[in-house]
Amino acid sequence: MHRIFQSAGVVTGSPDVGFLDADVRVRDGVIVEVGPALEPGGAEVVHVPGWLAPGFVQTHIHLVQTLFRGLADDLLLLDWLRTRIWPLEAAHDHDSTYWSARLGLTELLLGGTTSFLDMATVRHTDAVFQACEEAGVRAFVGRAMMDRPNEAGLSQSTEESLQGACDEADRFHGQGRLRYAFAPRFVPSCSSELLEQVAVEARKRGCLIHTHASENADEVALVRELTGRDNVVHLHERGLSGPDVCLAHCIHLTDEEEQLLADTGTRLLHCPSSNLKLGSGLARIPELIERGVHVSIGADGAPCNNRLDMFTEMRLAALIQKPRLGPTVMPAAQVLGLATRNGAEALGLEAGVIEPGKVADFIVLSPDEVNVLPSPDPASAIVYAMTPSSVREVWIGGERMVHEGRVGGWDPEETRAGVRQAIERVARRAGL
Repeated sequence: MHRIFQSAGVVTGSPDVGFLDADVRVRDGVIVEVGPALEPGGAEVVHVPGWLAPGFVQTHIHLVQTLFRGLADDLLLLDWLRTRIWPLEAAHDHDSTYWSARLGLTELLLGGTTSFLDMATVRHTDAVFQACEEAGVRAFVGRAMMDRPNEAGLSQSTEESLQGACDEADRFHGQGRLRYAFAPRFVPSCSSELLEQVAVEARKRGCLIHTHASENADEVALVRELTGRDNVVHLHERGLSGPDVCLAHCIHLTDEEEQLLADTGTRLLHCPSSNLKLGSGLARIPELIERGVHVSIGADGAPCNNRLDMFTEMRLAALIQKPRLGPTVMPAAQVLGLATRNGAEALGLEAGVIEPGKVADFIVLSPDEVNVLPSPDPASAIVYAMTPSSVREVWIGGERMVHEGRVGGWDPEETRAGVRQAIERVARRAGL
């Protein structure tokens, strides 16, 4: 496959070169040349209806929870988990998990997300992988590992959880665009033995490790009660720190924990909408970045956000820090980098920037909408003005996945019907 993309301009995603009047040449799914008026040389010429920009990389998602949108509003984190999310996840079957994932993937693709890191639930992870493979996305997925008992019965023995994750990793990791990520849920759900074995088995297979940490003050207190340690310190002592470890939220950190994240290169996954909706607090993102912590962005799950929309997350990531630290912090270009190249770096992908050697994961954005014009600064337009309706096309590996508001290969009415049938069944089982 050899294509040349001609557009109204290229938002490169690079910190050094922001916007170019250029064409992009792609061979076999990889960018090989970026420059003005490229000669076709036998390539198929694709006329892009707008700006060409890197696809968004979301680093914290729960596709299995998309089905629960609107069923867990206005609750504190631990109540939200115990009374809604865990009972609903426990009520999932293979079919409902598939439709939940398919619904979430449809929203992600229509909003310009091309790669993501996902935490599933205890069972039916294969259904999530099935939907991701059909969608053609770059997906890092793993079962939620939980070996401490809870009220919903959503847990497994240490041995069963570990063996199940290892079997899934051996089956799915490296299959096409699919990757496995070991996903111990969070410290209150996981024994020290499980966390230590995850560190060993994930690294043996070259997989990422994905968990939650220090999202809520009550959670932090519970971790101290259970372990006698602060959250990030406990994870570090179990072997869960470093560039292959991705920690969602990290709001309530001690000075020692902040420095530990910076010193070890552990990835912080910032979820501003979720943190606001659950009343969890504001992560000190500008200070953490200044300290050298690697930060990227994710929407989290639909029940604690109600959207899987990177435009909302970027806008909030910028705005919520300004009343605290002044209007100059978190400028648009920096935030766009968190949503693209930083996300790619966190996942170990050669993506997030439009330059030779990177995969051809693009989105096409319309700068001519009335809520976006006159668009003198593309980064500002994307972060502060655009919405998912600005996304015209999505390309992954040089293949078009979204065109004219439709996800290729999926009938939207079939998706809606599958979702409606699935949620009725799951809610009934969960007693909601």
